[in-house]
Amino acid sequence: MPTGRDVIRWACESEARGAGEILLTSMDQDGTRAGFDCELVRAVAQAVSIPVIASGGAGSVRHFVDVFREGQADAALAASIFHFHIESIEHLKRELHAANVPVRWPC
Repeated sequence: MPTGRDVIRWACESEARGAGEILLTSMDQDGTRAGFDCELVRAVAQAVSIPVIASGGAGSVRHFVDVFREGQADAALAASIFHFHIESIEHLKRELHAANVPVRWPC
């Protein structure tokens, strides 16, 4: 349901009111496994100085690499790809490490 709020303004207002990080879920991408909305994540990340956590749309390891590189996310989350054993956390961490994306290592 549309809220009538601009996401960039809302992110900036949230930061101004003391938010320490933003968990940004793209409802258009959520559950699709088609990838994160990197354009949206990048726009918010560039507008605020607090960490942005991307959510919604992860379906592969490549999607995580993309959201960190293209989306400039500070962190990313996913659920269904792990719950349904599409990817393992260990494999994701290994691939992120290989792609030179900072990750807690070793896993």
